[in-house]
Amino acid sequence: MSREWLLAEGEPFVDALVLSHPEQVDRLRRVCPEAAQAAVLAGDPCFDRMLAARRYRDRFRRALGVRDGQRLLVLNSTWNPEGFFGNGGGQDLLPELLPRLAAELPADEYRVAAVLHPNIWYGHGPGQIRAWLDRARRSGLTLIDPVHAWRQALLAADVVLGDFGAVTYYSAALGVPVLLASANHDRLDPEAPPAEFVRKAPRLEPRRPLPDQLEKLLADHRPLNGPAEHTSSAPGASAASLRRHFYALMELPEPATPALLEPLPLPPYAPPHRTAPLHVRTRVEGREVHLERSADQPYHAVGETHLAVHEDTRDPGDLEVADVIVREGGADDPRLGGPDRWSAQVLRRHPHCALAGFVTGPDTCTVRTREGQLLDLSAGDGADADPAAYASALYAWLASGGSLPPDGTTLRVRTAALTHPVRVTPATAHPRTGAADPPDTAGAQWPFPV
Repeated sequence: MSREWLLAEGEPFVDALVLSHPEQVDRLRRVCPEAAQAAVLAGDPCFDRMLAARRYRDRFRRALGVRDGQRLLVLNSTWNPEGFFGNGGGQDLLPELLPRLAAELPADEYRVAAVLHPNIWYGHGPGQIRAWLDRARRSGLTLIDPVHAWRQALLAADVVLGDFGAVTYYSAALGVPVLLASANHDRLDPEAPPAEFVRKAPRLEPRRPLPDQLEKLLADHRPLNGPAEHTSSAPGASAASLRRHFYALMELPEPATPALLEPLPLPPYAPPHRTAPLHVRTRVEGREVHLERSADQPYHAVGETHLAVHEDTRDPGDLEVADVIVREGGADDPRLGGPDRWSAQVLRRHPHCALAGFVTGPDTCTVRTREGQLLDLSAGDGADADPAAYASALYAWLASGGSLPPDGTTLRVRTAALTHPVRVTPATAHPRTGAADPPDTAGAQWPFPV
């Protein structure tokens, strides 16, 4: 609210300046009394749409592929140079932080997405943004549509790591725990509530371990009163207030029907697509397999470790040292030949690989072992984990000496603090793709008996 933005030749150049809270009206009268006559107090339609869609939080989480026990971390940046995607107030945090997020946050415990201001996309171009974030995207980062899906991402979030922009402020108004990566507020009116929020909100400490900071933020979280109070003085009432004023400006009678806002749509299904190799740490106790996957192997790692690699990894050399190779696809996809043919081909091409896993759905996977067993892995009642994790769990169980009965068994896969029953059974035939030749196992070095 400055005179240069509000006045033309000393007079307001708009018929109505829509404000969401009386505090803004008071501030307008102080900084630019000439524009106060145009002020209209009408709440916040953007915030109202989010409040109305809160009931669909679980759907928005599923749309982003957030699984039971996972936390959704949303990165947010406003569009000026001091923002999180800029130099973060001189710290240039994002380039250093993104690989640390992939390395320090277990893949099955955290889902990471980014909401970047539309002006960032416009200023640099979508190709440049995707190129800059390519490494992070291969580690599972999802870029959220900056126009149509950012509100749904905030409603789905467990934590927002952001800056002084409006989207971070909306997050706090919704009660989402917020950690400020860039707290520069030079561009904010020091008297405005967002500036007060930035002064008080928890700050990221870049040199400290990220999981510890996120856990502490969640444990200590108490919603801040300021953002919820000052975002709108009339929650849920903006549509009626705005329409009333619009028709008054047009000097037309207002319709008798209710004034309603368009509900937030359910975004397309966008699960994480990780093609970077994952280090998998496992501990086997009978038929229970404790499992943790991340892009790096932390110093505190306990248990056996193997390497799981997506077939679309950027570096083909990763496949030559992979213990487990995975990909996703339809069981009847003629391009891949289906799970049986694809898995046989993978084991022939990569003699070091001991198990190939073909993810056929959100909770199903077909695997082939080096000795040619084709097995279906499926989630039991209440199981909701990445099927590629089931493949790694089976590998670890067999490597520890597990023996599969003819009619299969049920493993209990422990990940993200939850236990998932996973049924392991001989695979059913996939007639559409034809039978596969058994893999060539000559000369293969076996890490386990099957």
